[in-house]
Amino acid sequence: MFEFNYVKAKSLSEAQAFVAANPDAKLLAGGMTLIPTLKQRLAQPTHLVDIGGLPELRGIEVKGTQLVIGAASQHHEVATSAVVKKAIPALAALADQIGDPQVRNRGTIGGSVANNDPAADYPAAVLALDATVVTNKREIAAGDYFQGMFATALEEGEIIVSIKFNIPKRAAYEKFPHPASGYAMAGVFVAEGAKGLRVAVTGAASGVFRWEAAEKALAKKMSVDALEGVELATDDMNEDIHATREYRANLARVMTKRALQKLLAA
Repeated sequence: MFEFNYVKAKSLSEAQAFVAANPDAKLLAGGMTLIPTLKQRLAQPTHLVDIGGLPELRGIEVKGTQLVIGAASQHHEVATSAVVKKAIPALAALADQIGDPQVRNRGTIGGSVANNDPAADYPAAVLALDATVVTNKREIAAGDYFQGMFATALEEGEIIVSIKFNIPKRAAYEKFPHPASGYAMAGVFVAEGAKGLRVAVTGAASGVFRWEAAEKALAKKMSVDALEGVELATDDMNEDIHATREYRANLARVMTKRALQKLLAA
């Protein structure tokens, strides 16, 4: 690990000003991705700016038809929150499947969404629920936010403050986890809202995506049978020592069916 200076920000504005003045500084919330990166000497920030304890980034509440979760809320908080369980039970269930207890008690929802790991769980919920990512500068629709592997619409110095999830009529999440890391080899979040059903897939490809062919089929008939014969292209699927492209595409199909079964039973 390279040497760096540790700075504990006292406010969001202070963190924003410090990062602007120190372009090689990195923000630290839970550190579940950043700390391993530093240990492997794959990053050399001049400063780590700790924003994990800022009250402006905490809190979970329902505002109208949306569930608003502060960016520094830990996975365990989301998983056990009575507010989340009542508003979007599937989101609480998703958070409870992330990593292991140590990760869930340190990692944050904002850090996960900012990092946009292609195998992370939250991006599927953000996209399926047509959420809005609120930063210190603007609001970004889910459809515009995710831009590929580890890539987002965030600009330099932009900090996620909260995420606003539209509360669906019903929703469900299913994933096939990697046995060692717990990351999704394929995870599918299905959500039925005012504008119909949305199907978001994570883990299978280079980034989270909507399976629009499945959405169209389910718009005609809300049934697991409606997915039979619906194609899922394998061209953009991930392939590694754990699974071929075809295997991951099949996993995505299976997880979609399981999630839909759970949704229909809700």
